[in-house]
Amino acid sequence: MPSFKPVVVIAGQGTGGASARAFAKEGYSVALIARGASGLKSLEDELKASGAEVASFAIPSYEYSSIQTAFKSIRTRYPSPEYNLRAAIYNSAYGVWRDFLSITPEEVKGSTEVHVEGAFAFAHEVITDFTKNEIDQTTGKRGILIFTGATASIRGNTTTSAFAAGKFAMRALSQSLAKEFGKQNIHVAHAVIDGGISTPLSRSRRNDPEWEKNEDVRLNPEGIAASYIYLAKQDRSAWTWELDLRPAHEKW
Repeated sequence: MPSFKPVVVIAGQGTGGASARAFAKEGYSVALIARGASGLKSLEDELKASGAEVASFAIPSYEYSSIQTAFKSIRTRYPSPEYNLRAAIYNSAYGVWRDFLSITPEEVKGSTEVHVEGAFAFAHEVITDFTKNEIDQTTGKRGILIFTGATASIRGNTTTSAFAAGKFAMRALSQSLAKEFGKQNIHVAHAVIDGGISTPLSRSRRNDPEWEKNEDVRLNPEGIAASYIYLAKQDRSAWTWELDLRPAHEKW
């Protein structure tokens, strides 16, 4: 058993909540980052009630400085050497699904801020901490950084110009980091989530009870979280960079 307590930092709610529960069950202390203090606090309270060690850090935006400030607070809450940051998940997204000529400059900025600026800042803080870690003798890694992507990460469509541009950029960032830092035993992975995820937000938008009940046509957040645990446990001899997850009846 390690002498330190492993920490996972998760940016974003929704699927991020399922990931937080899964990593807490694996013995990780959890740091949550997201906009929306009330929702974040509710998730923190839920996890604490289950016995998890968790702290939440609400941010006003995904600007570089906001991410940096959050990590300063995380390091204060989980100081080394008692704690080591060993896993991180960037699950944040900014959804824009409209025809190109109706997309506003504010929406372009929002997509860029979350998918590019925020992702860069998050990765910079995480990898900085990973480089200070000893190599885990079981997995051969100093830490794992996972980016949550989407169908739009690899395929644009008629209403996804702003969303896909941001997700393409995040995928390129993850691949670049995987190549640069793999040689330092830092595992970087990208998950293409190809299909609708059954979260409270998606259920409210769809208002489709049949879709909600049919597990063949949607992704469960818990299934995605289980795949992230699988990535975290991969041995250095067989690391995955990109994982493609879709429901059984997805048309692809």
